[in-house]
Amino acid sequence: MDKLKKVLSGEDGGNSNGAGVLERANEASTLSWGTRMKGFLICFTLGMLCSILGTCMLWLPLFGLTVFAVLYSVGNICALASTMFLVGPLKQLKSMCAKERAFATIIMLVCLALTLCSAFWWRSNSLALIFCVLQIVAFTWYGLSYMPFARDCVIKLCTFCC
Repeated sequence: MDKLKKVLSGEDGGNSNGAGVLERANEASTLSWGTRMKGFLICFTLGMLCSILGTCMLWLPLFGLTVFAVLYSVGNICALASTMFLVGPLKQLKSMCAKERAFATIIMLVCLALTLCSAFWWRSNSLALIFCVLQIVAFTWYGLSYMPFARDCVIKLCTFCC
């Protein structure tokens, strides 16, 4: 458990001699392990509740799809923010921009923005639904990048099935 705490807090094998201003600020404002876990659990639970509530609102007449698009997007933002409590915001942003995740991150954030645009400005339910589906796919692909060989397994499974 101590090893997990060190890895998630960035203390494991870190090279602090070349620390920049943002890294030093991040280190100075660290939260305790218990506070990080509480923040993660609250943020993640809020994200899940928003996504589930949005899915329940999907079948309401007139405004159901718009509410779904907004709540699902807010749920994804909360889910992303929850991991920032575990590893810290700077490390999370660096991780999101790493070469193996950069494409999935960009697609996920663009689809999130386009979902909200189609719900509010363009008022197109079909576009909102398409962008929500793309958001789900991109978020799944992003999440798989954290598991060793998970993407390779999914690709092999898809090629095997097709």
